[in-house]
Amino acid sequence: MPSRKNLKPKRCLLSLALLIAANTAQASELDIAQRQWLAGYRSQAMGTIEKALKVTPNDLKLRFALGVMQMDLGQQAAAQELFTALTQDFPDIADPYNNLAVIHAAKGELDQAQKDLEQALRLQPSHTQALENLGDVLLRQAARAFQRAQQSQTAPSPALTQKLKRTQELLSLSLSPATSEASAMK
Repeated sequence: MPSRKNLKPKRCLLSLALLIAANTAQASELDIAQRQWLAGYRSQAMGTIEKALKVTPNDLKLRFALGVMQMDLGQQAAAQELFTALTQDFPDIADPYNNLAVIHAAKGELDQAQKDLEQALRLQPSHTQALENLGDVLLRQAARAFQRAQQSQTAPSPALTQKLKRTQELLSLSLSPATSEASAMK
């Protein structure tokens, strides 16, 4: 393969034009799939994404979109596998870690969800969804700790009972702790 220094300007421009055209086609396929999904044609949308991935199997946005669709359809194992692969292939992107955390939290794996969210926030400290999800996970962990403490006591503790009650009230305000909508790639 010739080095960049050896490429002639026309060849670089042609390569750039082909790259732009390929990205436009991918964006178009993603747009089509998103419209299909929103219109309720979920299997068609997934088919559109899967077809586009055959052409560009390493496309981050297409793979991420497929994972979000799988999550929405309850295909948690497939989504977890896909998001795990994305964290390996694109370790500097926060969104796959956030979505992995959502899957782990839904399975009750709160410690792993916390680790995933902390990694997402190391990568993108202002990631709003990861921050909210981390709050939900920490709240669930607090409730779990208060419950364990209450069970291990021989005599009831009014302070502990109050903490548990307030934590559970906060949890009930959350639609579904740490399962807020999957983040969207920008």
